[in-house]
Amino acid sequence: MADGPAASGEGADVELLDARRQRLEPAERRRQIFLCAQKLFSEKPYDEVSATDIAAAAGVARGLVNHYFGNKRALYLEVIRRNSTVSEVAVATLPEGSLEVRIDAAIRWFLDALEETGSSWLGLGSGGMGRDPDLENILITAEDESVGLLIEACHLDGLPEHEEQIRAMMRIYAQLARSGAREWLLRRTLTRPQVHALLTSTLLAVVRDAVPAITADGRD
Repeated sequence: MADGPAASGEGADVELLDARRQRLEPAERRRQIFLCAQKLFSEKPYDEVSATDIAAAAGVARGLVNHYFGNKRALYLEVIRRNSTVSEVAVATLPEGSLEVRIDAAIRWFLDALEETGSSWLGLGSGGMGRDPDLENILITAEDESVGLLIEACHLDGLPEHEEQIRAMMRIYAQLARSGAREWLLRRTLTRPQVHALLTSTLLAVVRDAVPAITADGRD
């Protein structure tokens, strides 16, 4: 009986390995490789993960990594692109209701996403890529798209005459959100509830106080 749990665990490992080795459609195989790379890049810096590591995690030959993504760098950039952009679906599915309810749900979604895959995004610059121009372009585009969705989530998209100022405020807020998440996930100085409270209360202050101050400027 003492060997029962170990045997069960070994069987699960064999079953998982068999599942990785089974024939998959190209799109599903590509997704499998991507998910394994995403997990590895969330656990280690870029220069500590090799294409061989990714292939081993996915249970495929290394050549398939290059076949689907070109090389490790291109795969890493794809991971960062997806992990850095707020999902349109996430905004579309926010609950109707008060501003407090929508912001609370949005921050919860953001922290859930970071907890699952965000370490690779938060750890940028900690190893290997440096100031890569393609990486910089991905992050700039992702920030621009995410700021737009954040404005939509807060129902601030009906003020076109103040759009640039509102976007500037949201970019500043986005940097705060990233810093708060880093303190939670990487430095472990704050808990998730503490970061949630910080980001929720700050975004409420931006929408309720800072944005009205902008729109009122010049009317007096």
